[in-house]
Amino acid sequence: MNTARAPEGTLVTADLAALEVGVTPATIRKWVQLERLRPAGRRGRAFLYRLEDVFAAERAARRRM
Repeated sequence: MNTARAPEGTLVTADLAALEVGVTPATIRKWVQLERLRPAGRRGRAFLYRLEDVFAAERAARRRM
């Protein structure tokens, strides 16, 4: 389990977002493709995501199981 969490409201890359919720970066990209998650910004070519949005998408995905 990851104990060093970034504060909510923080924008993170798909890699860090995936690490925070325990999925792969491919899952984050799939959620975007399925419109379950939207990027909140960009840094260069990388999309950035709000942690609260990522956590909400993860909870919604668990409810669908």
